[in-house]
Amino acid sequence: MADIRAFAAYRPRTDIADRVAALPYDVYNREEARAEVMREPMSFLAIDRPETQFPEDYDMYSEEVYQKAHDMLWEKIQDGTFVHEEKPCYYLYEQTMDGRVQTGIVACSSVDDYENNVIKKHENTLAKKEADRIHHVDSCDAQTGPIFLCYREDETIRKVMNRVKAEDKPVYDFVTKDGIKSRVFIIDRDDEVSAIADAFKGMDAIYIADGHHRCASAVKVAKKRREADPEANGNKEYDFFLSVLFPDSELMIMDYNRVIKDLNGMTEEEFLAKIEEKFDVVPENSAVKPSKKCEMGMLLGGKWYRLNAHENIKSSDAVDGLDVSILQNNVLTPLLNISDPKNDPRIDFVGGIRGLSELEKRCQNDCVLAFAMYPTDIHELFAVADAGRLMPPKSTWFEPKLLSGLFIHSI
Repeated sequence: MADIRAFAAYRPRTDIADRVAALPYDVYNREEARAEVMREPMSFLAIDRPETQFPEDYDMYSEEVYQKAHDMLWEKIQDGTFVHEEKPCYYLYEQTMDGRVQTGIVACSSVDDYENNVIKKHENTLAKKEADRIHHVDSCDAQTGPIFLCYREDETIRKVMNRVKAEDKPVYDFVTKDGIKSRVFIIDRDDEVSAIADAFKGMDAIYIADGHHRCASAVKVAKKRREADPEANGNKEYDFFLSVLFPDSELMIMDYNRVIKDLNGMTEEEFLAKIEEKFDVVPENSAVKPSKKCEMGMLLGGKWYRLNAHENIKSSDAVDGLDVSILQNNVLTPLLNISDPKNDPRIDFVGGIRGLSELEKRCQNDCVLAFAMYPTDIHELFAVADAGRLMPPKSTWFEPKLLSGLFIHSI
């Protein structure tokens, strides 16, 4: 039983929403973030990355920087940049990328559901990455970046979505510079708000697709505030976190590819011979984009190969059967001695949005080997989370990214 609630968001005025909306804080490095805020001073990235308001060598984790984020946010609320919804509601958030549409429900999800594993995770978090967002949420008194959740499609929610899109006028309708179209509708009819809440209550599992660190940070802020609040009752605003929930039928996971900086002392011939013990290896004349499970592309010595896993290294296990696990367990660990891919400097990860040409570029510059992966399926993610297991690092790449600044949840 999932407690997914309507809420009264702070959101940008309709006429400036396209200028305020920003990609998530963690897709930019420090230099890129500064350049983007200079390009568009109204960008919410200025609040998400407040170090952009200080000299380049300023300590980005200092108390003054987080206080600046708080001040900028609440100044923009006071000056009318952001308006406050009159009553709790849900929001319908539609994104269109390359003709593919995904539509989510913007809501607040329960910290207790996260703690009780109704909201399921598939990835570990790093304390260092959590610390920054904990400080940011706590300082701002608000959650500004939504967590990307998914659920098994529900007919009741689908009917509401279809009705709203067919009959209502969007409050936002714009295209960002990367060509992604965003539309937002308000769902405030009492019968539809109740229907959505009841539909989620009927679900025994919701899944984190992307945003594990933001989610863990929101939960830790809630715990901190509960401890300090003599009237804590599990039903305060801080007990819920900003989310966008998508049906599984509309989501697409892209490939998350690997590039390697050395062959662990082997020659290319020796490495290729080892690979042939585990995979059928077929030389190809052009870049290889895998077309099915257990198939990979490999770029070695400037040449592409198509790899198909031998039956004896495939697995029906929820984790070991993932393509990224097959590569990890049969190549990266035993052949290349990369047993801790999250921390090993000899491996890097390239999101599928960058294309296979990025793998070729890396192998001309700082790497000697690349693997093009077949994307993890959303139901493989569900199976891992349902089993209470964790995926290898960098198993999933979701596109498009959720924009920050369109919805703010005050805690």
